[in-house]
Amino acid sequence: MTSTPESAPLDERLLTAHDLARAALAEVTPAATVGDPVDYIDEGDGVVSLRFSNRLPGYPGWLWTVSVAVVADAEPTVLEVELLPAVGALLAPDWTPWAVRLAEYQAAQATSEDDDSDESDDTDDLEDDDEDEDEDDDSDDDSDDDYVEGSTAVTHAGDVDGVDIDALDDSDEDDSDDEDSDDDDSDDDDADDDDADDDSDSDEESVHDEAPNER
Repeated sequence: MTSTPESAPLDERLLTAHDLARAALAEVTPAATVGDPVDYIDEGDGVVSLRFSNRLPGYPGWLWTVSVAVVADAEPTVLEVELLPAVGALLAPDWTPWAVRLAEYQAAQATSEDDDSDESDDTDDLEDDDEDEDEDDDSDDDSDDDYVEGSTAVTHAGDVDGVDIDALDDSDEDDSDDEDSDDDDSDDDDADDDDADDDSDSDEESVHDEAPNER
């Protein structure tokens, strides 16, 4: 065991008050969490801290510490019981005021929002590029649809389902010409009929013009 140098001699009863210290520890923690005595520390003014190894999970390197003292004309008594870290013990981070933690949190949030905004802009650009590529693909598909396999006809933007509208227009003109020709022939036939009627009327008039004695 170790102790802090002290000019006045220590009370031997304090150095051997392990049973008293264990009884005090039993009031705050299960007996199974308290190990063997490790050492003691002279706190001065007649106070000694007895230290025991710790078996409590989650606190490696910590020691159970019981401070005892002797009052004049009395037996040793317990002043304080606590679990304290020894050298090399696992410690929590230093305490940071709430205002400082809040400022750090807000700064982190602002940085995260800026990063999300940049990523959103990049995503929008990529989506625009994809839309442009899709439009180009659709245009190519439309051009392919205008082509009819095995057809030698030259089509243009006004063609419907590969049918040349110009060819239809030419066909309509030919039909119109044929109809005009038929009308002309019909007019000629009517003229011939009129001539025949005129001849017949002339013959009848010549017959009536003859004198009765000439018949």
